[in-house]
Amino acid sequence: MSKQTTKTLVPKLRFPEFRDVGPWEEKRLGDFDGLIHGDGDWILSKDISMHGQFEIVQLGNIGLGEFIEKPMKTISINKFKGLGGTKIIKDDLLINRMVDRNLYCCIFKKNGEYITSVDVCWIRNNSYFNNYFLMNLILHDPNQRKLLSLSSGSGRVRISKKNLFKRFNFFIPQPDEQQKIADCLSSIDDLITAQAKKIESLKDHKKGLMQQLFTAEGEAVPKLRFPEFLDAGEWEEGVINDLANGIMGNSFKSIDFIEDGIQLIRMGNLYQGELQLNRTPVYLPKHFNEEYSRFLVKPLDLLMSTTGTMGKKDYGFIVQIPESCEQLLLNQRVLKIVHKANCIKGFLLQLLKSESLLTELYSLPGGTKQANLSSQQFKGLKVKFPESKEQQKIADCLSSVDDLITAQAQKIESLKTHKKGLMQQLFPATDGVGA
Repeated sequence: MSKQTTKTLVPKLRFPEFRDVGPWEEKRLGDFDGLIHGDGDWILSKDISMHGQFEIVQLGNIGLGEFIEKPMKTISINKFKGLGGTKIIKDDLLINRMVDRNLYCCIFKKNGEYITSVDVCWIRNNSYFNNYFLMNLILHDPNQRKLLSLSSGSGRVRISKKNLFKRFNFFIPQPDEQQKIADCLSSIDDLITAQAKKIESLKDHKKGLMQQLFTAEGEAVPKLRFPEFLDAGEWEEGVINDLANGIMGNSFKSIDFIEDGIQLIRMGNLYQGELQLNRTPVYLPKHFNEEYSRFLVKPLDLLMSTTGTMGKKDYGFIVQIPESCEQLLLNQRVLKIVHKANCIKGFLLQLLKSESLLTELYSLPGGTKQANLSSQQFKGLKVKFPESKEQQKIADCLSSVDDLITAQAQKIESLKTHKKGLMQQLFPATDGVGA
């Protein structure tokens, strides 16, 4: 790009020492001669080794500014040499070229022998730009929209390497200013990471509590009991049907879907045990709440996903609908759980998350590939439970930990919102600038 046609911009917020150093210049990744980068290798299933020397970083490891830890597949050193691949190293910028609603990227922070699979592009740390700065620049909303517009595909949408390097224009300052911005944003990321660690510690604490407060196999009473219940006798042995009923969702027709109305809650909305109503929402006419009143979902109702993959723990997720939520309709493969008079709802919620119950749930027979939990199978799950007063005590104890986890999660969201606002000030507004 010649100097005569170079566009420039200035951000709204600038550190004092850089206010007089000139505007940011428009660049493309392809403008930087000698930039060391590469794309992932085509690795076939036959190439995978059980105990290979090189671990494979795949699309699912790349999050929005974070590396997502998952079990990794491996290949042998001989296969690595045969592929002619290049290993990635610490501080490389990883970019997932398979575009979902976002283009995901993160900084690689590991030492060791790693390569990337196809569609995971990598950029080595360099003298042209700070990789952490570039990661945040890519994650900036206007650039996310620009990158999405440069992506294509009838099935899975991806951005080609050519478009990423030759058509993605962005504005960049001198290295010293990049570093200052990177340091500012990384300090917020450090706070987010610290809060996330607190959440993990609280989750571990709760997991340990649950193992103590609920009975394990072969136990008549739990290991840990509140003092006032030490002489209350053994827990009753029964099945879920003694405590609750299960109502399976309806098979609504896609022809009835509309732009706005009453939301249909589907299995994907119970993603990884979290209620995500913004995840590909679908709506039905509002009068359906009368016609299909049996399948209405109201605030504080308990729901469980019932379909997954045999051998995997990707179903059986239980969520409680927030008090602030509007009414929903229940789709097939999602079970609404209604507690009976002898059962405290909060206890039931925690019981359904307990290790012993989930172990039995995942052991139930299903299809050859797809696991489908029927309402009858659900009702037949074996459980042990105390009288309602002890149920309430257990529910109160565990819900207090949940409240702490929620409070920490809200702190993280506040920090993310603060960072997003900072990025809007620290990066120039580029909507409508270039293509």
